[in-house]
Amino acid sequence: MKPMRFYGKGLPKVDATQLHGKLIVIEGADGSGRSTQIELLRQWLERRGYPTVSFGLKRSTLVAAELEKAMQGNTLSPITLSLFYATDFADQLENTIIPALKSGFVVAADRYIYSLMARSVVRGASFDWIREVYGIALVPDAVFYLKVRPKVLVERNFQKQGVLDYWESGMDILRSRDMFESFIKYQGQMQKVFKRMEGEYGFVTINGDRAPAAIQKELQRGIEKILDSSPEKPEPAPVAVIEQEAG
Repeated sequence: MKPMRFYGKGLPKVDATQLHGKLIVIEGADGSGRSTQIELLRQWLERRGYPTVSFGLKRSTLVAAELEKAMQGNTLSPITLSLFYATDFADQLENTIIPALKSGFVVAADRYIYSLMARSVVRGASFDWIREVYGIALVPDAVFYLKVRPKVLVERNFQKQGVLDYWESGMDILRSRDMFESFIKYQGQMQKVFKRMEGEYGFVTINGDRAPAAIQKELQRGIEKILDSSPEKPEPAPVAVIEQEAG
């Protein structure tokens, strides 16, 4: 079993080799089915006796409320948006993810640094800069990217919410009069960045156009290999879950 490590310098006074849990990341756009898959995984892990904590964007008690409020105004600059999200991530890394991993929990992440990096790059940030920003992040045990065609994402978002999100449509940078066209273009750009990061960060790309049950089976097969590599299997235990909507 490989010890945990950081992508860069990490957090001060944190020894990643002392973190004995598992960090599993599900990435994908809004409408890709991430939250559904995280909940199914939580239930599956619970049945197998693995205590689990979930993680998602905009859940920090430090800045989440302020970030949400600022985004409602649709006036954040790309750099300010990137640094807001980085602060949210750093707070949760220190106060949620690391303590859970230190206690041997499985952390199921509903998005991680990769969406944040891709958003920043699409908005003009350099890869070198954004890599440095997220050098504090732990390297996950596995990253699964649910890739869904942009046109399918549009349909799913309309079915669920009846409207497209301003930021997920890239309206702050594309300035299109047509949010539908902007959404398609922006999500296509995001997928190109994920493709670029796929090899560097070791993503497992999964066809997210399929039925949830088929996707879940593929995820479970991949995660089972990680769990089976643990030196000790856990006894059945209650599962502690922190659940909120991801942003």
